[in-house]
Amino acid sequence: MSPPLKHRTLASAIVDRLRQEILAGSYPAGSQLRQDALAQAYEVSRIPVREALFQLEAEGFVRIVPHKGAIVSGLSLDEINDVFELRKLLEPRLLASSVPVLTAEDFAAVAGMEAAFEEAMTARDISRWGLLNADFHMALYARATQPRTLAIVAGLLQTSDRYTRLQLQHSSSIERARTEHNELIRLSRAGAMKEACRLLVDHIELVRRDLVAFLEERGKG
Repeated sequence: MSPPLKHRTLASAIVDRLRQEILAGSYPAGSQLRQDALAQAYEVSRIPVREALFQLEAEGFVRIVPHKGAIVSGLSLDEINDVFELRKLLEPRLLASSVPVLTAEDFAAVAGMEAAFEEAMTARDISRWGLLNADFHMALYARATQPRTLAIVAGLLQTSDRYTRLQLQHSSSIERARTEHNELIRLSRAGAMKEACRLLVDHIELVRRDLVAFLEERGKG
């Protein structure tokens, strides 16, 4: 049993490394990820690299193209609409299930994650924005009793990472994110679930609109 477990762990580590390098722009959209070059760079065989690329394809970071291999995916309007519409459907459900049973310690953890998110934005630490944003949202949903939905939303937030980094480049988006996150905490603490769920949907939708407008403007340019 030990070798397969070790192998899966190695493939997971490569997934994490490649994902972060794609998010950081080390591999721009359209870049070809060659298995032999990656295996040599990471000093591993091609097998865990191949499995890592299949996982990244499932997450939407790469496309496996016949005779070309893995190509880093571009930013997609269809994916943005799909991911953010799913988030609007699923995240209010988690919020409504989780918030009524969040403890004082849970809310302290949520506030701490929001503080870390704001600190990263102030420092313009782009590499941490998406991860800390996801941590904030998942902390609010931590007590939800829908494990399958939690897993799906965690994956959606991970996919959203590259888009969140792009959207938060604008100072107006940064300030709005701060305001909306803190209002979401306030409403949740007060038990105002209808208002909190409505704000959450609006929050996700505004990010979607920002991204669509950005890509459409870039397309015109």
